[in-house]
Amino acid sequence: MKHTASKLHAITMPGAGGRQARAQIVLLVLAAVVVGFGGGAVWFCRKPAPGSPARTGHTTVATLSDGTKTVLRDLSLPVEIRFYSLLDPTSGTTALGEFAERVDQVLSLYEREGAGKIKVTRFKSRSDSATDAAFADGIKPFNLDKGEGCCLGLALVCKDQKESLPYLAPEWEQALEPDLTRAMVRVVAASAPKARSVAAASPDTAAVEEIRRLFPDLNSISVDEGIRALRQKALTAFAAAAQETETRVKDAQERLQQAQSNNSEGAQEVAKKELQQIHSEQTDKLKQIAARLQAQIAALEQLKKK
Repeated sequence: MKHTASKLHAITMPGAGGRQARAQIVLLVLAAVVVGFGGGAVWFCRKPAPGSPARTGHTTVATLSDGTKTVLRDLSLPVEIRFYSLLDPTSGTTALGEFAERVDQVLSLYEREGAGKIKVTRFKSRSDSATDAAFADGIKPFNLDKGEGCCLGLALVCKDQKESLPYLAPEWEQALEPDLTRAMVRVVAASAPKARSVAAASPDTAAVEEIRRLFPDLNSISVDEGIRALRQKALTAFAAAAQETETRVKDAQERLQQAQSNNSEGAQEVAKKELQQIHSEQTDKLKQIAARLQAQIAALEQLKKK
Protein backbone atom coordinates (compact mmCIF):
# COMPACT_ATOMS: atom_id res chain seq x y z
CA MET A 1 0.00 0.00 0.00
CA LYS A 2 2.92 2.32 -0.54
CA HIS A 3 0.86 4.27 -3.05
CA THR A 4 -1.35 5.58 -0.26
CA ALA A 5 1.45 7.02 1.87
CA SER A 6 0.38 10.32 3.40
CA LYS A 7 1.61 13.50 1.68
CA LEU A 8 1.13 16.04 4.44
CA HIS A 9 2.68 18.92 2.60
CA ALA A 10 0.26 18.45 -0.29
CA ILE A 11 -2.60 19.49 2.00
CA THR A 12 -2.69 23.23 1.38
CA MET A 13 -4.49 25.85 3.40
CA PRO A 14 -7.49 27.50 1.71
CA GLY A 15 -7.80 31.13 0.69
CA ALA A 16 -8.45 34.02 3.02
CA GLY A 17 -12.19 33.39 3.25
CA GLY A 18 -11.76 29.76 4.17
CA ARG A 19 -8.71 29.50 6.40
CA GLN A 20 -10.37 29.49 9.77
CA ALA A 21 -13.17 27.05 8.95
CA ARG A 22 -10.80 24.64 7.25
CA ALA A 23 -8.35 24.88 10.15
CA GLN A 24 -10.43 22.22 11.90
CA ILE A 25 -9.23 19.76 9.27
CA VAL A 26 -5.76 20.07 10.82
CA LEU A 27 -7.00 18.02 13.76
CA LEU A 28 -8.00 15.20 11.43
CA VAL A 29 -4.71 15.41 9.55
CA LEU A 30 -2.66 15.21 12.74
CA ALA A 31 -4.85 12.39 14.01
CA ALA A 32 -4.12 10.51 10.81
CA VAL A 33 -0.40 11.04 11.38
CA VAL A 34 -0.66 9.61 14.88
CA VAL A 35 -2.12 6.44 13.37
CA GLY A 36 1.00 6.10 11.24
CA PHE A 37 3.26 6.36 14.27
CA GLY A 38 1.03 4.08 16.29
CA GLY A 39 1.39 1.23 13.84
CA GLY A 40 -2.26 0.67 13.02
CA ALA A 41 -4.84 -1.64 14.48
CA VAL A 42 -3.56 -3.59 17.45
CA TRP A 43 -4.10 -7.33 17.19
CA PHE A 44 -3.71 -8.99 20.57
CA CYS A 45 -2.76 -12.59 19.89
CA ARG A 46 -3.09 -15.26 22.54
CA LYS A 47 -0.37 -17.78 21.83
CA PRO A 48 -0.17 -21.25 23.33
CA ALA A 49 2.29 -21.81 26.12
CA PRO A 50 5.56 -23.53 25.24
CA GLY A 51 5.07 -27.28 25.20
CA SER A 52 1.29 -27.12 24.95
CA PRO A 53 -0.52 -28.92 22.11
CA ALA A 54 -0.30 -27.12 18.81
CA ARG A 55 -3.42 -25.37 17.56
CA THR A 56 -4.35 -24.24 14.10
CA GLY A 57 -4.77 -20.48 13.95
CA HIS A 58 -4.94 -18.19 16.95
CA THR A 59 -7.44 -16.04 18.76
CA THR A 60 -7.18 -12.36 17.88
CA VAL A 61 -8.94 -9.30 19.13
CA ALA A 62 -8.57 -6.17 16.99
CA THR A 63 -8.77 -2.65 18.39
CA LEU A 64 -8.40 0.64 16.54
CA SER A 65 -5.75 3.13 17.55
CA ASP A 66 -6.76 6.26 19.43
CA GLY A 67 -5.69 8.33 16.43
CA THR A 68 -8.24 6.59 14.22
CA LYS A 69 -10.91 6.90 16.90
CA THR A 70 -10.25 10.65 17.00
CA VAL A 71 -10.65 10.89 13.22
CA LEU A 72 -13.90 8.92 13.30
CA ARG A 73 -15.30 10.94 16.19
CA ASP A 74 -14.53 14.26 14.48
CA LEU A 75 -15.70 13.37 10.96
CA SER A 76 -17.77 16.21 9.56
CA LEU A 77 -19.19 14.19 6.66
CA PRO A 78 -20.35 10.58 6.23
CA VAL A 79 -18.09 8.18 4.34
CA GLU A 80 -18.96 5.00 2.47
CA ILE A 81 -16.30 2.28 2.40
CA ARG A 82 -16.74 -0.25 -0.39
CA PHE A 83 -14.99 -3.50 0.45
CA TYR A 84 -14.26 -5.76 -2.50
CA SER A 85 -13.31 -9.30 -1.48
CA LEU A 86 -13.79 -11.20 -4.72
CA LEU A 87 -11.50 -14.18 -4.29
CA ASP A 88 -11.10 -17.05 -6.72
CA PRO A 89 -10.73 -20.29 -4.73
CA THR A 90 -8.47 -21.75 -7.43
CA SER A 91 -6.00 -18.84 -7.50
CA GLY A 92 -6.30 -17.50 -3.96
CA THR A 93 -4.76 -19.05 -0.85
CA THR A 94 -6.13 -19.90 2.57
CA ALA A 95 -3.92 -17.18 4.04
CA LEU A 96 -5.41 -14.63 1.64
CA GLY A 97 -8.94 -15.60 2.66
CA GLU A 98 -8.05 -15.32 6.35
CA PHE A 99 -6.50 -11.91 5.73
CA ALA A 100 -9.66 -10.76 3.95
CA GLU A 101 -11.70 -11.79 6.99
CA ARG A 102 -9.43 -9.77 9.27
CA VAL A 103 -9.86 -6.75 6.99
CA ASP A 104 -13.61 -7.22 7.32
CA GLN A 105 -13.27 -7.26 11.12
CA VAL A 106 -11.33 -3.99 11.06
CA LEU A 107 -14.00 -2.40 8.86
CA SER A 108 -16.64 -3.48 11.37
CA LEU A 109 -14.68 -1.57 14.01
CA TYR A 110 -14.71 1.52 11.79
CA GLU A 111 -18.49 1.18 11.48
CA ARG A 112 -18.92 0.83 15.22
CA GLU A 113 -16.61 3.71 16.15
CA GLY A 114 -18.00 5.89 13.36
CA ALA A 115 -21.32 6.26 15.16
CA GLY A 116 -23.40 6.28 11.99
CA LYS A 117 -20.93 8.24 9.82
CA ILE A 118 -19.29 5.14 8.34
CA LYS A 119 -21.16 2.79 6.03
CA VAL A 120 -19.40 -0.33 4.78
CA THR A 121 -20.74 -1.89 1.58
CA ARG A 122 -19.38 -5.39 1.14
CA PHE A 123 -18.90 -7.18 -2.19
CA LYS A 124 -18.01 -10.80 -1.44
CA SER A 125 -19.91 -12.81 -4.04
CA ARG A 126 -18.26 -13.09 -7.44
CA SER A 127 -20.54 -11.80 -10.19
CA ASP A 128 -20.26 -9.68 -13.30
CA SER A 129 -21.87 -6.72 -11.54
CA ALA A 130 -19.51 -6.96 -8.55
CA THR A 131 -16.48 -7.23 -10.84
CA ASP A 132 -17.66 -4.26 -12.90
CA ALA A 133 -18.16 -2.22 -9.72
CA ALA A 134 -14.65 -3.13 -8.53
CA PHE A 135 -13.09 -2.03 -11.81
CA ALA A 136 -15.12 1.21 -11.77
CA ASP A 137 -13.77 1.95 -8.28
CA GLY A 138 -10.18 1.39 -9.37
CA ILE A 139 -9.64 -1.99 -7.68
CA LYS A 140 -6.80 -3.91 -9.33
CA PRO A 141 -7.24 -7.61 -10.15
CA PHE A 142 -4.38 -10.00 -9.39
CA ASN A 143 -3.49 -13.70 -9.78
CA LEU A 144 -4.88 -13.57 -13.31
CA ASP A 145 -2.21 -16.06 -14.36
CA LYS A 146 -3.47 -18.61 -11.83
CA GLY A 147 -7.18 -18.66 -12.60
CA GLU A 148 -10.03 -16.20 -12.85
CA GLY A 149 -8.14 -13.73 -10.70
CA CYS A 150 -8.96 -11.98 -7.44
CA CYS A 151 -9.95 -8.50 -6.32
CA LEU A 152 -9.20 -7.38 -2.77
CA GLY A 153 -9.38 -3.66 -2.16
CA LEU A 154 -11.25 -0.68 -0.77
CA ALA A 155 -12.89 2.41 -2.21
CA LEU A 156 -13.81 5.37 0.00
CA VAL A 157 -16.57 7.71 -1.16
CA CYS A 158 -17.57 11.04 0.36
CA LYS A 159 -20.01 13.14 -1.65
CA ASP A 160 -18.48 13.31 -5.13
CA GLN A 161 -14.95 12.48 -3.97
CA LYS A 162 -13.47 8.99 -4.17
CA GLU A 163 -10.17 7.40 -3.18
CA SER A 164 -9.21 3.76 -3.48
CA LEU A 165 -6.80 1.31 -1.91
CA PRO A 166 -6.73 -0.87 -5.03
CA TYR A 167 -4.75 -3.84 -3.76
CA LEU A 168 -4.66 -5.13 -0.18
CA ALA A 169 -1.92 -7.64 0.58
CA PRO A 170 -1.23 -9.69 3.74
CA GLU A 171 2.39 -8.54 3.85
CA TRP A 172 1.14 -4.95 4.28
CA GLU A 173 -1.47 -5.82 6.90
CA GLN A 174 0.10 -3.59 9.55
CA ALA A 175 -0.29 -0.60 7.21
CA LEU A 176 -4.00 -1.22 6.63
CA GLU A 177 -5.38 1.05 9.34
CA PRO A 178 -2.92 3.95 8.77
CA ASP A 179 -3.55 3.87 5.02
CA LEU A 180 -7.32 3.63 5.43
CA THR A 181 -7.55 6.42 7.99
CA ARG A 182 -5.33 8.79 6.00
CA ALA A 183 -7.37 8.09 2.86
CA MET A 184 -10.51 8.87 4.85
CA VAL A 185 -9.06 12.19 6.00
CA ARG A 186 -8.14 13.13 2.44
CA VAL A 187 -11.52 12.26 0.93
CA VAL A 188 -13.39 14.15 3.67
CA ALA A 189 -11.10 17.17 3.38
CA ALA A 190 -11.63 17.27 -0.39
CA SER A 191 -15.40 17.14 0.13
CA ALA A 192 -15.56 19.74 2.91
CA PRO A 193 -17.73 22.76 2.07
CA LYS A 194 -16.06 26.07 1.57
CA ALA A 195 -15.79 28.16 4.67
CA ARG A 196 -18.69 30.37 5.62
CA SER A 197 -18.18 33.95 6.70
CA VAL A 198 -18.09 33.96 10.47
CA ALA A 199 -17.54 36.78 12.89
CA ALA A 200 -13.95 36.73 14.03
CA ALA A 201 -13.66 36.00 17.70
CA SER A 202 -11.10 37.75 19.83
CA PRO A 203 -7.86 35.78 19.49
CA ASP A 204 -6.22 34.20 22.50
CA THR A 205 -3.87 36.67 24.22
CA ALA A 206 -1.12 34.08 24.63
CA ALA A 207 -1.43 33.14 20.95
CA VAL A 208 -1.13 36.79 19.93
CA GLU A 209 2.05 37.20 21.97
CA GLU A 210 3.48 34.02 20.50
CA ILE A 211 2.77 35.21 16.96
CA ARG A 212 4.55 38.48 17.67
CA ARG A 213 7.51 36.57 19.06
CA LEU A 214 7.65 34.14 16.12
CA PHE A 215 7.26 36.90 13.52
CA PRO A 216 8.96 40.06 14.83
CA ASP A 217 8.51 41.78 11.45
CA LEU A 218 4.90 40.73 10.84
CA ASN A 219 4.48 43.12 7.91
CA SER A 220 7.16 41.27 5.94
CA ILE A 221 5.15 38.05 5.58
CA SER A 222 1.78 37.23 4.07
CA VAL A 223 -0.96 35.37 5.92
CA ASP A 224 -0.38 32.28 3.78
CA GLU A 225 3.36 32.34 4.49
CA GLY A 226 2.69 32.65 8.19
CA ILE A 227 0.20 29.78 8.18
CA ARG A 228 2.65 27.54 6.34
CA ALA A 229 5.34 28.32 8.91
CA LEU A 230 2.96 27.66 11.81
CA ARG A 231 1.78 24.41 10.29
CA GLN A 232 5.35 23.20 9.76
CA LYS A 233 6.23 24.13 13.34
CA ALA A 234 3.23 22.15 14.62
CA LEU A 235 4.11 19.11 12.53
CA THR A 236 7.71 19.22 13.74
CA ALA A 237 6.59 19.39 17.36
CA PHE A 238 4.18 16.56 16.83
CA ALA A 239 6.75 14.37 15.08
CA ALA A 240 9.13 14.76 18.03
CA ALA A 241 6.41 13.83 20.52
CA ALA A 242 5.27 10.92 18.36
CA GLN A 243 8.82 9.58 18.08
CA GLU A 244 9.08 9.52 21.86
CA THR A 245 5.73 7.75 22.08
CA GLU A 246 6.77 5.22 19.44
CA THR A 247 9.68 4.16 21.64
CA ARG A 248 7.33 3.65 24.58
CA VAL A 249 4.93 1.66 22.41
CA LYS A 250 7.74 -0.59 21.18
CA ASP A 251 8.85 -1.33 24.74
CA ALA A 252 5.27 -2.08 25.82
CA GLN A 253 4.72 -4.36 22.82
CA GLU A 254 7.87 -6.29 23.70
CA ARG A 255 6.56 -6.78 27.22
CA LEU A 256 3.24 -7.94 25.80
CA GLN A 257 4.96 -10.46 23.55
CA GLN A 258 7.03 -11.72 26.47
CA ALA A 259 3.87 -12.12 28.55
CA GLN A 260 2.23 -14.03 25.71
CA SER A 261 5.25 -16.32 25.41
CA ASN A 262 5.07 -17.00 29.16
CA ASN A 263 1.30 -17.51 28.93
CA SER A 264 0.87 -14.96 31.73
CA GLU A 265 -2.68 -13.61 31.56
CA GLY A 266 -2.03 -11.03 34.28
CA ALA A 267 1.09 -9.63 32.61
CA GLN A 268 -0.73 -9.50 29.28
CA GLU A 269 -3.53 -7.41 30.77
CA VAL A 270 -1.00 -5.03 32.34
CA ALA A 271 0.82 -4.63 29.02
CA LYS A 272 -2.43 -4.05 27.13
CA LYS A 273 -3.53 -1.38 29.59
CA GLU A 274 -0.12 0.25 29.28
CA LEU A 275 -0.48 0.37 25.49
CA GLN A 276 -3.93 1.89 25.80
CA GLN A 277 -2.62 4.50 28.24
CA ILE A 278 0.25 5.41 25.92
CA HIS A 279 -2.13 5.87 22.98
CA SER A 280 -4.48 7.93 25.16
CA GLU A 281 -1.65 10.26 26.19
CA GLN A 282 -0.57 10.49 22.55
CA THR A 283 -4.08 11.55 21.54
CA ASP A 284 -4.11 14.24 24.23
CA LYS A 285 -0.83 15.64 22.88
CA LEU A 286 -2.33 15.61 19.39
CA LYS A 287 -5.32 17.63 20.52
CA GLN A 288 -3.13 20.15 22.34
CA ILE A 289 -0.95 20.70 19.28
CA ALA A 290 -3.98 21.07 16.99
CA ALA A 291 -5.73 23.48 19.37
CA ARG A 292 -2.59 25.57 19.70
CA LEU A 293 -2.18 25.72 15.93
CA GLN A 294 -5.76 26.86 15.41
CA ALA A 295 -5.35 29.56 18.06
CA GLN A 296 -2.15 30.76 16.39
CA ILE A 297 -3.78 30.89 12.96
CA ALA A 298 -6.69 32.91 14.36
CA ALA A 299 -4.26 35.30 16.06
CA LEU A 300 -2.19 35.70 12.90
CA GLU A 301 -5.23 36.51 10.77
CA GLN A 302 -6.51 39.00 13.33
CA LEU A 303 -3.17 40.77 13.58
CA LYS A 304 -2.78 40.97 9.80
CA LYS A 305 -6.17 42.69 9.51
CA LYS A 306 -5.02 45.59 11.65
